Amino acid sequence: MTDKNVITVSHLTKMYKLYDKPSDRLKEALGLTRQKKYREHYALQDIGFTVKEGECVGIIGVNGSGKSTLLKIITGVLTPTEGDLSVDGRISALLELGAGFNSEYTGLENVYLNGTMIGFSEEEIDARLDSILSFADIGDFIHQPVKTYSSGMFVRLAFAIAINIDPEILIVDEALSVGDVFFQAKCFHKFEEFKAQGKTILIVSHDLSSIAKYCDRVILLHKGKLLDEGSPKAMVDMYKQLLVHQEPVKQQEEGGEASAEGSFAVNPNTLEYGDRQAEILEFAVLDEKGRKNNLIDKGTEFSIRVRIRINRTIQDPIVAFTFKNIQGTEITGTNTMYEKAEIAPAEPGMEYEVTFRQKMNLQGGEYLLSFGCTGYYGGDFTVFHRLYDACNITVISAKNTVGFYDMDSEVSVKRK
Repeated sequence: MTDKNVITVSHLTKMYKLYDKPSDRLKEALGLTRQKKYREHYALQDIGFTVKEGECVGIIGVNGSGKSTLLKIITGVLTPTEGDLSVDGRISALLELGAGFNSEYTGLENVYLNGTMIGFSEEEIDARLDSILSFADIGDFIHQPVKTYSSGMFVRLAFAIAINIDPEILIVDEALSVGDVFFQAKCFHKFEEFKAQGKTILIVSHDLSSIAKYCDRVILLHKGKLLDEGSPKAMVDMYKQLLVHQEPVKQQEEGGEASAEGSFAVNPNTLEYGDRQAEILEFAVLDEKGRKNNLIDKGTEFSIRVRIRINRTIQDPIVAFTFKNIQGTEITGTNTMYEKAEIAPAEPGMEYEVTFRQKMNLQGGEYLLSFGCTGYYGGDFTVFHRLYDACNITVISAKNTVGFYDMDSEVSVKRK
């Protein structure tokens, strides 16, 4: 990375006129009314930032925050209402799926169409054709109209074109999410090659683990405004708070003094049930520094803390937690019975704080955490209180292996 700014955005604003009915738009266009017939909607408002040469910058935000609009302005697809934009370098962009493709043309014809639009001659496209076709790996479909392509084939060809025209700045907007896992790995390997070559990457993605792994810096947008920018971990943490409609609090960056409490977002739509003979009063996830956090680095120590209150004399209360992936599959979990941690006596008014401490070996990604307090009453097993999908945990990883969790292998290589 150098000190040279290749993208400079200053006071950028994009405003759309929203009309209640088409006739209002027509009247205004023909000058038939002096009344304002539209409402102003600001997709972007007074945005400003710079991107340095060789930097990989992520842009995140909840839906409707203006991410795609911003990328379209940077790539010249849209014109800003106000503000200035400066781009120094050849841009290659992969925006909406199939953008820039003619559905009636074959894949091969679209390669030449896209290359020409970017400014390449036929001879220059010829020189890159083998690399494009090899990366896309769609076989004889290259000779078929792209309207017959699956979404995965679309993105394979579009990305193959985008990265093989020798761009100085690569811009990618979420389109990679439709590719299979092997193709995504292939693309991110290419990102690493680009970074090593000192090229600039601007990427929008909901894959927060990839944002944290590949980006040097992250810009957080919210409702058309630049809410903050900083390290991937700090920005992803603020983003997670926005997802559950909390006012985001930025944690202190490394090297500064961090709050002992930190910030922790819970699911406002948690499913809970039980007879409350014992109830869960509070829960939290604590990172390796003891801060409440929805973001845990893979390979670090972390704790899960649950506070319960006994409301009626019961036998052997059990406190449990379970991790599920976002598809609902239970991945792992434990409880005080398995761990031989007795909670006794259990009389009305008593409170206990249970802390589970362990190493995070789950792969990087998104998980849901559930809690339970069960036990025996009158000899029968009873659910006292359960909280399903109580919070979301993002595991940040620089290395994922196969499957749900990492064996944490120590590997040695010896030449014979």
